Amino acid sequence: MPYPTLSGLPEWIRVKVPKHEKAKPLRQELNRIGIHTVCQSARCPNIGECFSRRTATFMILGETCTRNCGFCAIKTGRGEPVDPFEPIKVATMVRKLNLRHAVITSVTRDDLPDEGANQFARTIRAIKSMNPTTTVEVLTPDFHARRELVATVLDAKPDVYNHNVETVPRLQKWVRPQSSYERSLKVLEIVKELAPTMPTKSGLMVGLGETTDEVVQVLRELRAVGCDIVTIGQYLQPTRKHLPVARYVAPEEFAELERIGYELGFKYVFSGPFVRSSYLADIAFENAKSLLSKE
Repeated sequence: MPYPTLSGLPEWIRVKVPKHEKAKPLRQELNRIGIHTVCQSARCPNIGECFSRRTATFMILGETCTRNCGFCAIKTGRGEPVDPFEPIKVATMVRKLNLRHAVITSVTRDDLPDEGANQFARTIRAIKSMNPTTTVEVLTPDFHARRELVATVLDAKPDVYNHNVETVPRLQKWVRPQSSYERSLKVLEIVKELAPTMPTKSGLMVGLGETTDEVVQVLRELRAVGCDIVTIGQYLQPTRKHLPVARYVAPEEFAELERIGYELGFKYVFSGPFVRSSYLADIAFENAKSLLSKE
């Protein structure tokens, strides 16, 4: 499929117009302090909306990933030195923005002995120390499903643990060749084993060539490991070098996947063309927390 122009996109994709001017002050502030966001690095289509709301998903451990996924616009290569001041920088920005809910993610750091787990823990603790009422969501790499590294993050007491499966098993070797679907499920399983009441979350993209039956099977397997929240969004090719879009999934199909997700027992299902793993994460968390508290 050729790289799409705006006129070649379906109507439900064209309607998303980023509010770049409203986003400019926050973008400048983040750059000045030296904090990376996945919003910028991964070319998220929601960047205008989120930045204009003064919300962001903070990306720690630098901006260079040691893996090379077919869908992701984050640059790859040798990891950068870990910034010992990064946790306090992020915590300071959370306070400056007066965030109720902060999302912390990272590039994958296979080059580090702890794969970055301790930096996650330090960042969570810094945020909670400076912002006692702010809830913290982590979106971690797979840590090779090493139990001790997942435990390191959990010991810092995040409020939500998120790890994405990204796509269906059949497409994993093209979408994220250095990762594993089974390993990702194992991460979510470990979280529930170590912290049974911790809300867990995962996400996947559609439009890469998967079938609806395959997506539904992924939803079943996520529920089987206790996943509480799921996000489903349209894959959009960030550059010509990345995997092409196989098809644009209609809003009606997203609505049907949402219905199936709730039928399977998820506490919150966020399904739509522009949904991303941390998009409106505060809303997903509040809804899921309310239902979990009633169990």
